Amino acid sequence: MLQKKKYQKKSSKIIINKKAYYNYFIEKVFQSGLVLEGWEIKSIRSGKVNISESYIINDRNEMYLCNCLIEPLQMSSNRFSCDPTRKKKLLLHKNEIDFLSLKKKNTGYTMVSLSLFWKKSWCKLEFGLAKGKTAQDKRINLKKREWEQEKLKILKKTKETY
Repeated sequence: MLQKKKYQKKSSKIIINKKAYYNYFIEKVFQSGLVLEGWEIKSIRSGKVNISESYIINDRNEMYLCNCLIEPLQMSSNRFSCDPTRKKKLLLHKNEIDFLSLKKKNTGYTMVSLSLFWKKSWCKLEFGLAKGKTAQDKRINLKKREWEQEKLKILKKTKETY
């Protein structure tokens, strides 16, 4: 009997900002759409995007993604100018914008981009409301991670002996 092949979904994540998880405590995660131009979508599809230094600002009750580097393709037309670091508008609901701007203004939070991903045919941004880590916090996290690795090694050795 013939069975249909199950197609595995490819990872819809385009890029992940690992530096953000190292430098910040992520309190809450949000998703939003981006207003992009055609050449930017083509560059994102080919993987020429960098969000490691990007952050989100509030300007006149609208949210913008800044410092997101999208390199233009060499094949794209030269009829228009391609600004790789232009501010990209985020598509959020008004109540989300109000909540985020209030948190950022009053309590010292910042908003950092965590990842870019595809949702159907739309490019979405996942960003987090975050507080910065101190050097001591980073050392504590490093020690915890090393201890977890050591525990796994010890457990593996004990299983091999039995």
